[in-house]
Amino acid sequence: MTRSIAINVAANTNLPGFRGPVYPDGRFEYVPIPERAGTSERVPTYGDLSFGFDLPESVLDTSVHLDPAFAGVHGATRHTYGDEHGVKAGPLSELSPGDSLFFYATLSLHGGAPTSDRVVDDDWGTYLIGEFRVRRAVTGEQYEALSSTERERFAENAHVKRDPFDAKVLVEGDEKSRLFERVVPLSSREAGATANRLVTELSNDSGKGPWWRRRFWYDEPATAELRAIVDGGGREAAGAPWFG
Repeated sequence: MTRSIAINVAANTNLPGFRGPVYPDGRFEYVPIPERAGTSERVPTYGDLSFGFDLPESVLDTSVHLDPAFAGVHGATRHTYGDEHGVKAGPLSELSPGDSLFFYATLSLHGGAPTSDRVVDDDWGTYLIGEFRVRRAVTGEQYEALSSTERERFAENAHVKRDPFDAKVLVEGDEKSRLFERVVPLSSREAGATANRLVTELSNDSGKGPWWRRRFWYDEPATAELRAIVDGGGREAAGAPWFG
């Protein structure tokens, strides 16, 4: 049974104080959150990374917590994600090979009015930005018991670089994993703060706190539909709106 989970990641108005951009045609930029813990080695700063917009000068020397890491993005060579919070670690550790871990972010509109039906007609919105097709998920304890060769597959992960190591779960994505080229909206067309049907109808919402910070579960049929939408099929291919 293939299933999926969607979780919130990336820069927001709390950390580091601004959202990443989404552009009128649906393209976007993945901006990680700052690193807030000590690390065993130097990690990149915002100034080390390449962006197509100007970041505040105040953050350029701030280290980033590059998690999730997507191969080929910001210097990463593997798809990995880690989390130190037990409330998310439990469900994530139960993901099986072939399941999906979707990542979503709140993004601010840059560059004028939307020209794509993927983009919310508001100053900000919530969007799917990437997906791991799960190769494996391990708890922190299971990671510690892995061979050095197996542990090396997670070596780039931000939680592995923390001193001390603090991940309660680590997820590795396979070769089908990717950061999307264009967003898939989770907000309604008119308002970033209003969820669309991918949240309200397809998901089993965790129901705690603002919806754009919550964890969403998708069963097998919902995962199949969500994957079809992400891949450009499903409702979009049939001419139905993303936001319906």
